[in-house]
Formats: sequence, C-alpha cells, structure tokens
Amino acid sequence: MIAALQMYDWPEVREATDLWWKAVADCLGVDIALSRPDEFAMPWLRDDLLFAQTCGYPFTHALKGKVAYVGTPHYAADGCGGPNYRSIVMAREARPLEAFRGGVAAVNTPDSMSGMLALKLVFSALAEQGQFFAGAVETGGHLASLAAVQKGVADVCAIDCVCVEMARRYRPAALEGLVEAARSPAVPGLPWITGAGDVTALRSALRKTFADPSLADVREALLLSGFSELPVIAYDRITDLEAAMEEAGGLRLFDGSGLA
Repeated sequence: MIAALQMYDWPEVREATDLWWKAVADCLGVDIALSRPDEFAMPWLRDDLLFAQTCGYPFTHALKGKVAYVGTPHYAADGCGGPNYRSIVMAREARPLEAFRGGVAAVNTPDSMSGMLALKLVFSALAEQGQFFAGAVETGGHLASLAAVQKGVADVCAIDCVCVEMARRYRPAALEGLVEAARSPAVPGLPWITGAGDVTALRSALRKTFADPSLADVREALLLSGFSELPVIAYDRITDLEAAMEEAGGLRLFDGSGLA
C-alpha cells in the first residue's frame, strides 16, 4: 500500500505532514510511511493506493471514474471558503487585465486546475479567436511560476491561494515584487482520493484526526481547518466552467510547440 501527500508538501512543513499522516494511519491501524516519488502523479493510479491528494483537474479528467473520492480539505487561507478555493493571478504590477494582452503566461503544468484552467478562466473573456497571450512557459510548479514572473520570464501566473498563503508564511521572498491582479472563480479544492482504501474508514480516521486537540499545532502549520465530504458531482463545477469557456471561444495557452 502507498500513501502520498505531495501537493502542499513543502520542506518547511514536511515534518508536520508526516505527523498528520501518522495520526491518520494510526486511526486506520496501518503502519505506512508517506511516499514522496519524484513524479508526484505516479501514485494516483496505483492499484495499492491507500490515500493521496490530487488536483481537481486530473480528478475530473484523467482520473475520472478510476479513483474513489474521500474528502475535500478546508484551508485557512485568503481565497478559501470551506471546501472551495480560488487561484490568485500574480503579476509584477497591478494593471487592467487587458494590459497583459500579448504578454507571456507562466503555467505550472498543462493539467493543473489552479495554474492552467484558472488562468484561462480569468483571461478567456478577453481572448479573440482563442488568442490573448503571445506565449506561455511551463514551469513545473507554482513556486517556479512565481519566480518566472519575478524574473521577467513571464508576465502573469495563476497560483493556488493555499500556495500563496504558504508563501506568505514560509517563503515571503517568493512574493517579493509581485501583486495580485485578479482572482479566478471558486471551485472545490484539491480532493483526497483512494484506490485500494476503504472510504468509510478513511473518513472516520480523518474526523478523529481533526478532532484531536494534540494535533492543533500540526493542523495549523498545514493550514488545515477541517474537511467536507462532498458529492462527487460537486466537482462538475470544474468541467462546467471549462465547457462554458470553450463554448464562448476559449483561450489557447499551448499548442504542439508549447506556445500559445
């Protein structure tokens, strides 16, 4: 069995992540340490997946019908509301969105809700025949996207509001010289999933872990404030927004060459 929680597993909170997972595992009666493979998406489709967190876009696309939904965490971050969250568009200066036309966008990965689709949702209304940006760079991660905008390699990026809050707390230098330019529509946050685990047992373990007063500091370090057991169709919000955007003309970030 494998468990992996790499979506917000920054080095600054790795100890807290391990402690939080150990508490969940103890409630489940299993002795499984967290795995941290170089390819963070690798565990999601493993037959022996006990517990993991994925992004909403893979959950509604590549993973649809292939994994079981467990729950959606709540984060104490500006831009979050219960199980929902937004992305924050960051730039070097606050300008009307139209002023970014012809610029370069930084995108963490092409299958990211928070870094790709959120950016498209913000700028698509301004696109003409699918075009708005002159190009896009794939950075591999939100922190790298922030760095690309800081360095002038890109002009804007969309960053998961939980990552922005973590940067404020743990890496303020990552936000130096950057300002908020816009916010994306709210969607359900990054879901916890399982492949081989018992959803009922996992939810029971999570409830116990959130109720444990001895873990208050651990939860606070991870910005965790609770979780929801949403109906899976709540995540249709992501595909509905995407479909409406595409029907209205869409916005292309990447083609076969990697440019808009």
